[in-house]
Amino acid sequence: MIKSLITFIILMAVRTFSRWFYRLDNDWISDEPDDYAKGTRIIAILNHTSLYEPLIAGYAPVNLLWKFARHGVLPIAEKTMKRRIGLFFAFLVRHPMVVTRQRDSTWDNVLNHVDSKAIVIILPEGRMKRANGLDSYGREMTVRAGIADILDVLPDGRMLVVYSGGLHHVQVPGELLPTLFKTIRVRMEMVDIADYKRQVALNYPEMKFRGAVVADLTRRRDEYCPTPEKAAIEIPSDLVTGQETTNRN
Repeated sequence: MIKSLITFIILMAVRTFSRWFYRLDNDWISDEPDDYAKGTRIIAILNHTSLYEPLIAGYAPVNLLWKFARHGVLPIAEKTMKRRIGLFFAFLVRHPMVVTRQRDSTWDNVLNHVDSKAIVIILPEGRMKRANGLDSYGREMTVRAGIADILDVLPDGRMLVVYSGGLHHVQVPGELLPTLFKTIRVRMEMVDIADYKRQVALNYPEMKFRGAVVADLTRRRDEYCPTPEKAAIEIPSDLVTGQETTNRN
């Protein structure tokens, strides 16, 4: 309980910092849920660009942060945990899980912590996009199959997919301090896990489950993640209809 309380205090501090120094431009692809925490088992953040992505969680409802603090499971790269910032991530959720990015005993340990109360926070690409649009090894950013393993052990519940517009304007990997007073752009979608698994099987019948999930989340990332290019060419709907509506960038 002491660890949960410390984690909750840190999360609330991140939440306060985010609301003071950043603006969240958020749009829902699905209907916005009345209760973000109820039944939510996975939070998947696509388009991983910065270690400052906890700033997005700073806009989460308090009850969801409390769920993180009590039952959160966060796979964290061994490389990240060896840095000074690793101490921060160690207290960001109840169960920070160090992984090697291989399908080995460290990943088995993550799956063993996905119990009936767990909520898993995962970055499905497994590594950060650098300023050149590639990972640190110069490879294309791809979704990895680890999230399929988590979906596979969950019979029901909900998955919140966060489509990030990227945070390079806040902090590029390698920089120490973030730039303040920026807008963080995201889209969100709440999906039923059981329905999602059935849909993926129907849409990708030629693929095994892990490959189908990778293909589907890659498509969703490329289609739904907001980008500066999309924002530049999109005409506000109120200019078309003459009525004030929510901007869906």
